[in-house]
Amino acid sequence: MNNILIFTDGSARGNPGPGGWGAIVVCDGKVHELGGRDVHTTNNKMELTGAIKALEFVSARNISAPIVIFSDSEYVIKGMTEWLVNWQRKNWRTAARKPVLNQELWQTLAALAKDFKIEWQYVAGHSGHEANERCDVIATSFADDLPVPLYSGDMKKYSIKI
Repeated sequence: MNNILIFTDGSARGNPGPGGWGAIVVCDGKVHELGGRDVHTTNNKMELTGAIKALEFVSARNISAPIVIFSDSEYVIKGMTEWLVNWQRKNWRTAARKPVLNQELWQTLAALAKDFKIEWQYVAGHSGHEANERCDVIATSFADDLPVPLYSGDMKKYSIKI
């Protein structure tokens, strides 16, 4: 496999409320599930955090390959493919001249993304896409503060279809 594949999702209970994020990173024949929690957050923040944490994971390992990121968040996909350039050009203001929400997270994601060649792909949520469904389980488990085992190992032994 030449590309690194990343699947991400985020969840917040109450929005705002307790939240979680989940990610699956596939590279070099290995699969790494990642997840985390925030006690008071929003869904959009957790969606962004999933992508950030996955790119931080790849960056920390000095892996250099094209990346495809799959997310069910139109907010993340459109933000990175359509809105980001204008936000930066307009000093982090929207078309309505209001401050961009979650600016710090967007800036972190943009800084990480600039070091990679990334293709951003939208995946419809809850549509049966196994990796996206697994990320949802991870994110919601963390949001609910429930233990969820995270897989890290050989792709051939991974139970989820990639």
